[in-house]
Amino acid sequence: MSQSKSASLMDSSILLPAIGGAFKKLNPRSLARNPVMFVVAVVSALTTVLFLKDIATGGQDLWFTFQIIVWLWFTVLFANFAEAVAEGRGKAQADSLRKARTETQAKLLSGEKDAKFKLVPGTSLKVGDLVLVEAGDIIPSDGEVIEGVASVNESAITGESAPVIRESGGDRSAVTGGTQVLSDWLRVRITAAAGSTFIDRMIALVEGAERQKTPNEIALNILLAGMTLIFVLATATIPSFASYAGGAIPVVVLVALFVTLIPTTIGALLSAIGIAGMDRLIQFNVLAMSGRAVEAAGDVDTLLLDKTGTITFGNRQATELLPVEGVTEEELADAAQLASLADETPEGRSIVVLAKEKYGIRARDMATLHAHFVPFTAQSRMSGVDIDGSSIRKGAVDAVLAYVNQTTLAAVATGGTVVATRASSETVRDLQAIADQIAKAGGTPLAVVRDGRLLGVVHLKDIVKGGIRERFAELRRMGIRTVMITGDNPLTAAAIAAEAGVDDFLAQATPENKLSLIRDEQSKGKLVAMCGDGTNDAPALAQADVGVAMNTGTVAAREAGNMVDLDSDPTKLIEIVGIGKQLLMTRGALTTFSIANDIAKYFAIIPAMFLAFYPQLGALNIMGLQTPQSAILSAIIFNALIIVALIPLSLKGVKYRAVGAGALLRRNLLIYGLGGVIVPFIGIKAIDVVITSLGLA
Repeated sequence: MSQSKSASLMDSSILLPAIGGAFKKLNPRSLARNPVMFVVAVVSALTTVLFLKDIATGGQDLWFTFQIIVWLWFTVLFANFAEAVAEGRGKAQADSLRKARTETQAKLLSGEKDAKFKLVPGTSLKVGDLVLVEAGDIIPSDGEVIEGVASVNESAITGESAPVIRESGGDRSAVTGGTQVLSDWLRVRITAAAGSTFIDRMIALVEGAERQKTPNEIALNILLAGMTLIFVLATATIPSFASYAGGAIPVVVLVALFVTLIPTTIGALLSAIGIAGMDRLIQFNVLAMSGRAVEAAGDVDTLLLDKTGTITFGNRQATELLPVEGVTEEELADAAQLASLADETPEGRSIVVLAKEKYGIRARDMATLHAHFVPFTAQSRMSGVDIDGSSIRKGAVDAVLAYVNQTTLAAVATGGTVVATRASSETVRDLQAIADQIAKAGGTPLAVVRDGRLLGVVHLKDIVKGGIRERFAELRRMGIRTVMITGDNPLTAAAIAAEAGVDDFLAQATPENKLSLIRDEQSKGKLVAMCGDGTNDAPALAQADVGVAMNTGTVAAREAGNMVDLDSDPTKLIEIVGIGKQLLMTRGALTTFSIANDIAKYFAIIPAMFLAFYPQLGALNIMGLQTPQSAILSAIIFNALIIVALIPLSLKGVKYRAVGAGALLRRNLLIYGLGGVIVPFIGIKAIDVVITSLGLA
C-alpha cells in the first residue's frame, strides 16, 4: 500500500494563502454555513459600530473596548483560518492532480477496425469516440479498452510507480485520462466528456467543492445553534438584572461574556475536522465522494468483498504442472508452453512464464518452425499448435478427453495405429484424479495432450493478494465481519475463503443475491461496506453504506461507489474505518473540550461582571485575576487563541485505538473533559499576568 506525501501543516504554500482565505471567508454567505461563527461575526460587527459611535461622542474605556473588539474579530478570523488551512491541504493535492490533466493530442479512429487515425485535441473528444493509444502516448480521457493489451503507468493518480495491465474485457478494461501507456497499444472507447473525467471529479472533490455536511455534523450544528440561542437569551436578561442591582454593564462586556460562553471552539473547528477527514483518506489514496461516507466508515459492522480482482488478482495463473504417470515434468512443460505461445490471455502468458522460470524452457522462434496456432473458442474450449507434424492441445479436461477420443476414432477410420493414439483407461483415471484434486483445492485444471497422448494437467488458480489474510484478521479484531462474494461454485469458494481468511462467503452469487445480502444486514441495523470492481458489483456498491470501488475496475463500479481506492487494495478498509472512527472521535473530543472549557471561563467572567454590585462574588475569583477588565480581556483572548492551538489536532485527528467504546469514553472524558477545565484556568491566568504587566488592562 502506498501513502502519498501529504502537505505539511507548516508549509508556507498552505499557510500564506490560508491567511488571505480567512479574510475572504468573512463574506456573510460563507459565514452563514457556520451558525456559531456567524453569530460571533454579527456581534463583532455590532460592537465595532458602537465603538465608532463612542469615538465620535467621547465614550469611556475606549482602549479596553478596542482590545475586546480586536480579539472578537480574531476569533472569527482564526475560525476561518482553520477551515482555510484544511481546504489548502486539499488544494495542494488538487494541484498535483492537475499536472496529470495535460493537454493531449488524441488519435481519433473512425471505426473499430480502422487502422488510420487523425490527430485531434483531447478536449474535443465526445462520449463514444474511438481512439488509438500507443506506447508513450497519454490516454486523452476516461474510457473502456475494446481491443489490445498494454502496460499503463497510473502513478499520476495512484502514486504507485509499478505499472498495471489494461486489457479488453473483464474488470481491467477501464482506463483513466492523464495516465500513460508504456508498452504495446490499446483501442479505447471514450466514456467521459471533457471536463467530467475521473481526474476532473477528483480535483473538484479534493478541493471540497462538492463536500456536504453529514447527518452527524448537521445534528451537532443544530446542538451548537441551540446552545448559542440559549446564551443569547441568557445574556439578554443580564442588563435588567444589573439595573435592578443599581448599576449598568457595558455592551462590550455582555458581548465578551456571550462569545466566551457559547461553544466557539468546536464551532470554529467543526468544518476543518470534516475537511481534514476527507483529506486524510486522500493521503491513503482513497477518494471519498462525500463526508457521509467517511463518517459511516467509522461505524461499519460488515464488509462484503467481491472475490475476483478484489481478494484475488483477478486473473488465474499457472502455479504448477502435474504430469500423468510415465511423463516427465519437462515434457509436459515443453508441450504446455508451445501450446500457449500464441495465447494472449493472462492464463496463457502465465504458462509460458512458468515453463521458462521453473524448467528453463526458453520461448522458441515459431516463424522458423512454420507453426500453425489453433485459437481458443467457446465451442472447442481448447487452444493449441500444430508444428512439425505434431499436434498439441490444452484446455478443459472434458474437452481434451473428447478430443482424444475423436482422434482415436479418426485413426481407426483411416486405418492408423490405434495404440499410438489411444489414451489408456489408467492414464485417463490418473489425469482425472489430478484434475479432481485441483478442483477440490479451488483451482482450475487444464489438460495437455500431444498427438493423442495425455501428458498431464496445468494447475491454474486465483492468486490471493499478499498479506490479505493478516489484514482480514485485523478487521476481525476491529469487530468487522468479512464476507467474500463470488460467482464460483461452493467448493472453489470455500477453498479461496479459507486461504484468504474471511469469516464467511456467498457462492454462485448474482447481483440480486448481493443486494439481498446487503439489505438483510442493513435491516438488522448494521452498517455495511462493499468492496468491488466489476459492473456486476455496481448495484451492491450503490446500496452499501460505504461502497469502495477499486480503481482497476469498470466505470460502472467507480460511478456506483461513494469511495474509490486508487491502489485497488480491498484491505484498505482498515485505514478507511480507522479514519472514519478518527473523525468521529476528533469531533467528539473537541466538542467535550469546548463545552468543558466554558466552565473555567465562568469563573473568569461572571465574578468580574458583578463584582462592583456584589463584592461577595470575589470569593469566586479562584484564579486570582487582577481586575474585572483584565479578567474579561484574558478570557476573550484565550477564547481566540485556543482555536489556533487546536488547529493541528483538528487536522491530524485524535489517534484511534482499537479498544472498547467504554474505555474510549473514559479516556476522552479524562483528557478532553478534565483537560478542557484545567487548560483555561492555566491559560487565562497566564494571559492575565501578561496583559497586567504590560498595562493593557
